[in-house]
Amino acid sequence: METPIKSSKMYLGKKISRIREIRGIKQDYLASALNMSQQAISKIEQSEEVEDSVLEKIANILGVSAEAIKHFNEESILSIISNTFTSNDSSTINAINIHPTFNPIDKVVELYERLLASEREKVDLLKKITGEN
Repeated sequence: METPIKSSKMYLGKKISRIREIRGIKQDYLASALNMSQQAISKIEQSEEVEDSVLEKIANILGVSAEAIKHFNEESILSIISNTFTSNDSSTINAINIHPTFNPIDKVVELYERLLASEREKVDLLKKITGEN
């Protein structure tokens, strides 16, 4: 009795799916950009192979080359991310620094004040309903 050998090779459709997810692109957006249905994109992402013309269009939308999709693997991405965060190169560090355009504490205070105002309105309404002053 032969046992099936599970291949560690990632299907081309799965590679498209992972790159799409990494780039933060939804299937709906990809479908719209390709004039396809979301179901068609789902089917492509489950496929072992993808036509070259379709692959080129998808690659263009994802902002990568078709070759990058063909040679994509999770380990290389993790290595790139790891090297980015351990690099001493100031350009890399500046590229990953995030500078919010607002003060987070101000946003927390603003949220707190809105919640407090809402609670005061509820109390006033309950007092009004029950006839209290």
